[in-house]
Amino acid sequence: MPRLLLNADMGESFGPWVMGLDHEVMPHVDLANVACGFHASDPDVIRKTVKLAKQYAVIVGCHPAYPDLVGFGRRSLACTPEEIENLVLYQLGALAGICRAEGLEVGYIKPHGALYNDMTRDPEVLLAVIRAILAFDDRLPLMVLATRDPSTARELADSRGVTLWFEAFADRAYDGEGRLVSRREPGAVHHDPTMIVDQAVRIATGRPLVASDGRELRLNASTLCVHGDNPESIAAVREIREALDALEQAS
Repeated sequence: MPRLLLNADMGESFGPWVMGLDHEVMPHVDLANVACGFHASDPDVIRKTVKLAKQYAVIVGCHPAYPDLVGFGRRSLACTPEEIENLVLYQLGALAGICRAEGLEVGYIKPHGALYNDMTRDPEVLLAVIRAILAFDDRLPLMVLATRDPSTARELADSRGVTLWFEAFADRAYDGEGRLVSRREPGAVHHDPTMIVDQAVRIATGRPLVASDGRELRLNASTLCVHGDNPESIAAVREIREALDALEQAS
């Protein structure tokens, strides 16, 4: 990946319940993490989202989660590794079918919420997701958190021939090890557009962030997650896109 690519969570509406401003965000990102029905979305929303991604030539990624619509996939469930492998396969299959109907393919996998965080902390969960990728299509990259020391994830993936895309967040606070501060903690999510854009530029240029414990933190990332569910965050996404484009032109 030659440049820092922007990714965003998409297709998280469900029936009459609307979440996110996908039409506003999609023109500015490179990768769309499409919910597959377990934490959000439904077949109609998935297909609309895939069509929107196709319109703007955005790569479609599978955004699988624990089966937790009520908790929006942010609660860890007591699933066995086999169950995790199967639920990832199930969601991959659903999205792949809709992508095929639109002449597209799934381009990568980024687990959502608690599954993403559990995968970062627990090698057995990470291996379950990797096994799902190997069973489905071993060419699919897996998006994982860019921490201070990602060597464990890299070694597990390399030993099984799976490509990792390391991800950083423009609007989240980090602890000293480069993990995301829990949303239950104050200050875990940045809301100031100026702070969000500054953090994005720091990550893109390899400059340090300040972790929650006061230590400097450098993240080696290949993709940056942005969120757009209100007018302020949409403005931040546009500014980040402009800033990254300017950096690329200057290099």
